[in-house]
Amino acid sequence: MGDKKSPTRPKRQSKPSSDDGYWDCSVCTFRNSAEAFKCMMCDVRKGTSTRKPRPVSQLVAQQVNQQFAPPTHLKKERKEKSEKDKSDKEPALKKKSHKKISQLASTLEHRDEWNLKEQIPERSSHDTGHLLRERPGLAGPRDREEELDRCKSLSVSYWNPYWRLPADVCGVNCLWESAVRERSFSAVKENSDERSHLAVVACGPRLEETLTMLKSAVLFSKKPLHFYIFAEDDLHDSFRNALESWPRTVQTKFTFKIYPITFPKENAKEWKKLFKPCASQRLFLPLILKDVDSLVYVDTDILFLQPVEDIWSLFSQFNSSHLAAMAPEHEEPRIGWYNRFARHPYYGKTGINSGVMLMNMTRLREKIFKNDMTPVALQWEEILMPLLQKYKLNITWGDQDLLNIIFHHNPESLYVFPCQWNYRPDHCIYGSNCQQAEHEGVFVLHGNRGVYHDDKQPAFRAVYEAIRKYPFGENMETSLLQPLEESLLTTTHTYCGRASHLLTKRLKQSVMSVQQDITWRR
Repeated sequence: MGDKKSPTRPKRQSKPSSDDGYWDCSVCTFRNSAEAFKCMMCDVRKGTSTRKPRPVSQLVAQQVNQQFAPPTHLKKERKEKSEKDKSDKEPALKKKSHKKISQLASTLEHRDEWNLKEQIPERSSHDTGHLLRERPGLAGPRDREEELDRCKSLSVSYWNPYWRLPADVCGVNCLWESAVRERSFSAVKENSDERSHLAVVACGPRLEETLTMLKSAVLFSKKPLHFYIFAEDDLHDSFRNALESWPRTVQTKFTFKIYPITFPKENAKEWKKLFKPCASQRLFLPLILKDVDSLVYVDTDILFLQPVEDIWSLFSQFNSSHLAAMAPEHEEPRIGWYNRFARHPYYGKTGINSGVMLMNMTRLREKIFKNDMTPVALQWEEILMPLLQKYKLNITWGDQDLLNIIFHHNPESLYVFPCQWNYRPDHCIYGSNCQQAEHEGVFVLHGNRGVYHDDKQPAFRAVYEAIRKYPFGENMETSLLQPLEESLLTTTHTYCGRASHLLTKRLKQSVMSVQQDITWRR
C-alpha cells in the first residue's frame, strides 16, 4: 500500500507569531528586538538567569533615572546595525511595551481596596511618619527620603521587577504603582469619619438597661459617637426624651437615630420570637442600613469600661477576608456549652458569643457564603431563612447559633478578639478563666442571664448600678469609682466578687483619663 496522503488537504502551516523577533528581559521584562544581545533598558545580557538577584546600586539608579527622566539616545547595540533601522524599530517597541505596562496598571487599579491596605507597610511605634522598609520593593531608609520622596507610602506590586532591591535603593515604577497609590489614598479619605458607630436592639422592658449601656459609651469615649437604636414603636418616644434630657455638654458627644423593628414580612413573627424578643434583628442590619459601611453591635446588657473607639480600632486588624469579629463563647472547653450540648455546627472549639460583634456591613452584603444546604454559595440575604428552616428545632440561643453555623462553614471570614472585650459571668463563676483580663483588666462587661437585675452575681450588678446612678457632670472618681469599690467589697464571698479587681482595673484608667481632660480644659 502506498502513502495515504490526501491530495486535497493542504499542509498544516504554523501561524505566524506576533512575538517573533523579540525577547523579554528576564530582569525588567522589557521587550527587546532579536538583534539586541543586551536589554536596551537595563543592560542585562540576553538569556541571563534571574534565580539569584544582583542588586547593584549603580545599575538600579540608572534604571530609575531612565524611568523618571526624559528619554535619551539609546546606545549602539551592534556596530553592523544602521542608525536608520534603529530609529524605525524603536518607536514600535516602546509603543508595545507601554501598552503592556498600561494593561498591568489597569489590572492593579481594579484590585480589591482592602487588599491594598494590607500591602501598605505598618508603622513602628516610634516612627515619626516615615515608612521603614518591612517588605520587598518599598522605600529605603529615612535619611534618603528627601531625595526619593516619590517612594513614600507605596504599596508592594509583585509585578514590579524591583521588588528584590536592597533597602537603600528605591526602584519604583510609577506607571505600575500610580493606580495603586491613588486607590489607597482615596480609601483613607473615605474612612475619615472619626465617629464610632454603635447599634443596639431593644424590646420589652429593656429601656433603662439600654440607656445605661449608652451612658457608659458616652462617659469614657473621647471621640464622637453615632447610635443606631432599633426599638419597638412604644419605646421610641421614651428613648428620644431620655437622650435629649442629658446635659447639653454630653449631647455634643453623640448623635442618634431610632429605627423600628423590621423583619421580612413572610416570616416576621418567627424571626421576632427567636430566642428573645427582637434579638435576631441584628441579622438584618446589613440589609436595613445599606449606606453604613461598619458598626459595632452590642446587646443591651453591655457596659463599656473604656472608650468605644478602642474596640472600634479592632477593625484595623481585619485582613482582606474578615467581615465580622466576635469573642469565643468559652476559653475553657471543659465548661463550654457548644462543644458539650450543641446539636448543630459551631465555630472553632467552643463556639462564639455574639453579645459584642464588629460588623463590616459592606463585606457582609457582598460575601458569597459556603453552606451545608446547597452546593451553591449564597449571599447574606439568601442564606438566613433557609438556615433557620433547617436548624430551628436544633438551636437554643437563636441568632447566635445561626452565626455559629455560618462561620463554621466560613471560618476565614471571622476575626476573633480576646475575652476581655466580652467579659461574662462564665469567666469568673467557675474561677477566673480569662487570661487577657487577668493581665489587662476587663474592657467590656457583658451581664448576660439578667445578672444586673438579680443577686446571683452581685459584682456585676454593682458595676451596673454605679454607672446607672452616676449623675452627669460630677467628679467620676468620687461619684462613680469610690462608691463602686465600696460595693465590690461586699461581694468577695462570690467567685466573681473575688475577681472584682479585674472589673475596676481598666475602669480606673478610663476615669483618670477623663478627669485629666476635664482638668486640662479648665
